[in-house]
Amino acid sequence: MLLLAVAFIVAFVLLLYMVSPLISPKPLKLPGAHVVVTGGSSGIGKCIAIECYKQGAFITLIARDENKLLQTKKEIEKYSVNDKQVVLCISVDVSKDYEQVENVLKQAQEKLGPVDMLVNCAGTSVTGKFEDIEVNSFERLMAVNYLGSVYPSRAVIATMKERRMGRIVFVSSQAGQLGLFGYTAYSPTKFALRGLAEALQMEVKPYNIYVTVAYPPDTDTPGFAEESKTKQGNFNSSVGSDGYMLSILTSGMSPVTSITEGLQQVVCMGIFRIIGLFYLGSFDSIVRRCMMQREKSESAAKTE
Repeated sequence: MLLLAVAFIVAFVLLLYMVSPLISPKPLKLPGAHVVVTGGSSGIGKCIAIECYKQGAFITLIARDENKLLQTKKEIEKYSVNDKQVVLCISVDVSKDYEQVENVLKQAQEKLGPVDMLVNCAGTSVTGKFEDIEVNSFERLMAVNYLGSVYPSRAVIATMKERRMGRIVFVSSQAGQLGLFGYTAYSPTKFALRGLAEALQMEVKPYNIYVTVAYPPDTDTPGFAEESKTKQGNFNSSVGSDGYMLSILTSGMSPVTSITEGLQQVVCMGIFRIIGLFYLGSFDSIVRRCMMQREKSESAAKTE
């Protein structure tokens, strides 16, 4: 009887695995697609732009530093796969003025066609203890990391709905999955992106528009850009084993894009929660030891 039950479960899981690709969103075909990358003059944004360009996409790079943009443009153009490809550079602060962001994206679409994929990479960070961080830093980070993604997304969503297709990527951080010491100004801005993404995905899914939240680790590497290519349409995109575990642990009410993904979350949640509790205990222990060492050092300095 037990063997029969096990066989039934295995057969059911295999059936779901076979059906899953039929209901999952199809990856966007990048040859000839118009990809907009904010924060595209360096780091992850530049890596993503290069990888998309290698596959034949037309690229619009948006960043504040015009000199960096031009240097990045020259670097990206080395990877062209045909003579028709174009790299368009736009110097603008995506966190300041929505109308300006909307206008420059209209100009980009007039030159390169409707936006097929928007990758929101613009961001900045400030670290330090909560009481040591200037109050205006909290405001600045929320503007750049959150509104800097809201404005470009708002500017392209209407056209995507009209065309019944599109991809929007929000580049968050592992600090947007787990609050960490020293990131009281940064983490909330990245957590906010997930809330935006979940609500937006519910609105636009009927229009064949899919939203992805990417959770890269704290290193800007080409590996993240390479991984992103294979995860188009997935709501959660992570890198490495620790990123995978955090994505499972923080899945909550986030949408799934395949039955397989949902099964992985259900099966792995318990064991990953146990591992996560050990991590949290370790973090608390490190913070406590550092605090005690600092207090001892301060006490010794006062007695000298």
